[in-house]
Amino acid sequence: MAVEERDPHTGYLTTGHEWNGITELNTPVPRAVYFFLITTFLFSVGYWILMPAWPLGVSFTKGLLGIDQREIVTQSLQEAALERSAWTKRIEAESFNQIRADAGLMKVVRETGRTLFGDNCAACHGTNAKGSKGFPNLTTSAWLWGGSPEKIAETIRVGVNSGHANARSSQMLAFGRDQVLKRNDIDNVVAYVRSLSAAVAVGGMQAKAVEAGRAVFAANCASCHGDEGKGNPELGAPDLTDNVWLYGGDEGSIYATVWGGRQGLMPSWESRLSALDRKILTLYLVDLRAVKP
Repeated sequence: MAVEERDPHTGYLTTGHEWNGITELNTPVPRAVYFFLITTFLFSVGYWILMPAWPLGVSFTKGLLGIDQREIVTQSLQEAALERSAWTKRIEAESFNQIRADAGLMKVVRETGRTLFGDNCAACHGTNAKGSKGFPNLTTSAWLWGGSPEKIAETIRVGVNSGHANARSSQMLAFGRDQVLKRNDIDNVVAYVRSLSAAVAVGGMQAKAVEAGRAVFAANCASCHGDEGKGNPELGAPDLTDNVWLYGGDEGSIYATVWGGRQGLMPSWESRLSALDRKILTLYLVDLRAVKP
């Protein structure tokens, strides 16, 4: 028969195990542990009774409270749609100028437009819409196809060289590669184009090149860019006098443009974004130009 042994210091029974003179006590489980275990069990039972909890094949126990998360989500979506319809209907119906004059609607445009731009446009134009080489800066007033809200909305709808039936057609001849102009003529017209935006100081031999380039420009470039080089939004021909360059305004970049031509590309968003989303995006872009850095 085993004899119970108690620890003389604590009064607890020992387990009979000993390691290097250290005896293991049979210490009782703290009452707090039992309390939390019982509380957890009672909470679980209460939850199982009150809330949806147990699967029953094709259904589940509904609980006494009858709470249904699907109904809650559905109701939340309906409330969000109702709240959204209050301003979407106004944006759809009102003109660009009316919307821009309404501070409340423009707050929605900025919030929604930022998301639309980030999801659809930022990959090319950058998150700040300032573009990069070959992708235009959308925060300036220099828009190839016109910067009015109506023009911007149409560009977004049909794209550029996108394959859409009404797409903007952007096509600049490769004057050097296709042997339309000789090397010397290209050098001269590059000098002239750079002089239009005061990119170079004109004097001496440079003045002769500029003057010779003026004649080359008049014969080959003015039909698109205009006699003064101020561009033509109807053709997507850029203004060459504003010092805003899509592919770079240095001598080498302009030479490459004249020699090899340029053919821009922008997808049509008519089948990708709704008319409402395109209108919001247009308003967002117009608003970017009005915001001072």
